[in-house]
Amino acid sequence: MNAIQIYDTTLRDGTQAEGFNLSANDKVRIAQKLDELGVAFIEGGWPGSNPKDAEFFVRAHDMDWKHALIAAFGSTCRVKAGPEDDANIKALLDSRAPVCTIFGKSWTLHVKEVLLTTLEDNLRIIEQSVAYLRSQNRRVIYDAEHFFDGYKADPVYALETLRAAIRGGAETVVLCDTNGGTLPWEVEQIISEMKNSLQHPFGIHTHNDGDCAVVNSLVAVRQGAIQVQGTINGVGERCGNANLVSIMADLELKMGYQCLPAGHLARLTELSHFVDEVANRTPNDHQPYVGKSAFAHKGGVHVAAMRRSAQSYQHVPPEVVGNKMRVVVSDLSGRGNLLSKAEEHFLEVDVEEVVPVLNEIKELEARGFSFEAAEASVAMMLKRQEMHYQPPFELIDFLVNVEHRSGRGIFAEAMVKVRVKGEVLHTAAEGNGPVNALDQALRKALLPHYPMLNDFQLADYKVRILDGNNGTAALTRVLIDTQNGTKRWSTVGASTNIIEASWRALVDSIEYGLLIAHS
Repeated sequence: MNAIQIYDTTLRDGTQAEGFNLSANDKVRIAQKLDELGVAFIEGGWPGSNPKDAEFFVRAHDMDWKHALIAAFGSTCRVKAGPEDDANIKALLDSRAPVCTIFGKSWTLHVKEVLLTTLEDNLRIIEQSVAYLRSQNRRVIYDAEHFFDGYKADPVYALETLRAAIRGGAETVVLCDTNGGTLPWEVEQIISEMKNSLQHPFGIHTHNDGDCAVVNSLVAVRQGAIQVQGTINGVGERCGNANLVSIMADLELKMGYQCLPAGHLARLTELSHFVDEVANRTPNDHQPYVGKSAFAHKGGVHVAAMRRSAQSYQHVPPEVVGNKMRVVVSDLSGRGNLLSKAEEHFLEVDVEEVVPVLNEIKELEARGFSFEAAEASVAMMLKRQEMHYQPPFELIDFLVNVEHRSGRGIFAEAMVKVRVKGEVLHTAAEGNGPVNALDQALRKALLPHYPMLNDFQLADYKVRILDGNNGTAALTRVLIDTQNGTKRWSTVGASTNIIEASWRALVDSIEYGLLIAHS
């Protein structure tokens, strides 16, 4: 298999994304995960630009890296000074990173209007900067900033900037689509022409402003690029960088290249979610390969086919990237969805037994329920179809009072009457609101019989108004997330009465928790 170098710049270019911030410790943790995955290079930051990056390189120098080389990023030296006197070049060397990646100008517009220098001086500082770093025993990668825009404006000069870096000793010249607007056929044509003029290892660095960063990177590899630069989950300035998650999967699973150690692609989903968690970002459920919905099946026809052949609606087995197939239940479901869900929860129901549940789900969804994110409610509906199932408790009635008391403010109290193992229990409890009071009263009745309820924690409570145009008479949907240790489950209720909607979700939540606690 042909090997492709994966050069990760999440810790540098990724942090230029709006809302994506990492501490020095965050950077170290992510770098360790990237090294475990097996990428070739990890760009730790720009050591001369801020204290966090400087701290990262101090810590990284004393760490044991099994697969990756740490790279420090910076620019060519200033036009009016040599590299030996340039503070930016000195910071690169002081980082003690074994690899230095420097960028220079490829576009005549930038040379003349941003650097405010001559075309000849730009070539000089590129060559001298690379040569000086090489003389200090550093491996050097040269990022040709705005290469594609520069090539369109003046192809002869753009190629001369690459030749300058090669004369200086750059091991790889990286073609950068810095503004992210180049289209795939332009990338293909420009690289094809470039290869006829230069015989030197090259890489690709694309941005996603035209939504083509991944495909442009793959096109470059097809044209002979040996290195792909990008970020985990495609984070980066403006619209982001090329998403290495998709690129690594495409290279190995679709194109026959090797970019990670054998078997390490299965760590991809874990890494993707880890980076989002460290950066305090919500994962994109619909991200290819690693998203929660990447292998989720909702349509009844799809699920029926999937039960016969997993290849029928999946382009790769989800396990190869560390993900898993999911079946989603909704009003679009067929019997196969519910049979799959029953098997997932180890419930013994046959085809005929799921039909009334399927009909009820369709009816309830028409009334405002949504079972996609409430699989525990679906499981309970199926469980209640089992011939000999005995619920752990049955509601007789409940009452909730909310009032304002002088000196105390708003006050909520609930009364619950339930039957548990043939015994009728009548309890009352206070709460900071009506739903909390109901929860406390129900737990008070059930705890003597089911002490494990003490371990059930309400993890989330979401309320959504479904038809706000009806004002205070609007239909309300309630989703409850409950947790017991590492186990977490979701239930749903819907009604024009928020108390009734909450009660239904609450009962499903407790009943399901008791069910899995005894399984």
